[in-house]
Amino acid sequence: MSTLPTVLAIHSGGFSSRQWKRLGKLLEPGYHVVAPDLIGYGAERWPIGKPFHFREDVARLAQLLPGPAHLVGHSYGGFLAAQLALERPELVRSLALYEPVTFGVLDEPADAEARAELDQLPAYQPDARGVDEAWLGRFVDWWQGAGAWSSLAEPTRQAFRDTGWKLSEEVASLTADRTGRARYATITAPTLVLGGERSPAAELHVLARLAATLPRATLRLFPALGHMGPVTAPDVVNAAIVAHLAAQPA
Repeated sequence: MSTLPTVLAIHSGGFSSRQWKRLGKLLEPGYHVVAPDLIGYGAERWPIGKPFHFREDVARLAQLLPGPAHLVGHSYGGFLAAQLALERPELVRSLALYEPVTFGVLDEPADAEARAELDQLPAYQPDARGVDEAWLGRFVDWWQGAGAWSSLAEPTRQAFRDTGWKLSEEVASLTADRTGRARYATITAPTLVLGGERSPAAELHVLARLAATLPRATLRLFPALGHMGPVTAPDVVNAAIVAHLAAQPA
């Protein structure tokens, strides 16, 4: 068993563990990096039509940790990291979360407009191939801007199609989650909340609420980046994560 501090890096929905490959190389000299494929990704496929709840991913991630670890997550991965910190706080040394989809922090009347914007996606309606192309296009365009889906490279679009049902189940279960600010406020691990100023206003509202809620959180926004910052500008985002980890006690 490695004596190095462990970093658990959790990828975004629709992607895979490969998104953290460059971060892993940066950290490997001083950390034991665990970057798994979530359920339904990589070589494993979640059966189309079978229900899924994000708590299954949380349980699987907890099983990968023999002891306390630093958690890094993007989007759905950031949400899972926060949920793991709630369920198993003894396993979490620190958190670095890029635009976690912790929608439950929007629990005040003043948050109603942002909440409504986040609840727009319809149910996933798979065709004979098990794909709902319209849903995927709407999902990607909401996060990355109009026309983003059509501008993706075909292999990337195909990766989304391959995991579309699982992705839609992730979205449905986390959107229905009502973990509120009072519960998130119990997370005492030092937390770096990251985001891009070009991201949807509703998600920026989530980040502001979360950073204000967590007792040991620092919020950092990158003016030139959007929701996919860890993929489109990995050097910038990874540098912030590495600095956050380096600041934690050995």
